[in-house]
Amino acid sequence: MEAAVTLLQASLDQSGGNITHDPLPNIDLKRNQMVRLFQNLLGNSLKFRKNDVPPRIHVSADRQGEEWIIRIEDNGIGFPPDQAESIFAPFKRLHSEKDYAGTGIGLAACKRIVESYGGRIGAEGRPGEGATFWFTIPVSAPDQKSFGSDGFGLPD
Repeated sequence: MEAAVTLLQASLDQSGGNITHDPLPNIDLKRNQMVRLFQNLLGNSLKFRKNDVPPRIHVSADRQGEEWIIRIEDNGIGFPPDQAESIFAPFKRLHSEKDYAGTGIGLAACKRIVESYGGRIGAEGRPGEGATFWFTIPVSAPDQKSFGSDGFGLPD
């Protein structure tokens, strides 16, 4: 997560944003995939912020049985609850490109990475009230399915 925050530092500085976190577990997964996962999720919280309100993002982790649940909560613009599943589809956008830049594949990449380790991913939100993205990773993560380090089948 720290590497992802470093990559997002310019956006944090520009927005006046703040990222806090509880103690997070050390999970033995491919570093570049975890950086990409956190960079996409934290980056979305920075991108989809309210006008003139500095983004506040908090990351937490809880162990529940044999899995870790990692949550990224923000004070951003949120989204309609009925869109919680569809936002993980490739190229699915809730906003036009003129309003928010991007390709529409960030959350799909997150889903692919998490699922390649046997985890799940989801989101909760309400318009104007922020969003919480969460994902699970098994405590003893199995060997990753053969999607390559980027989560899309490209070689390491």
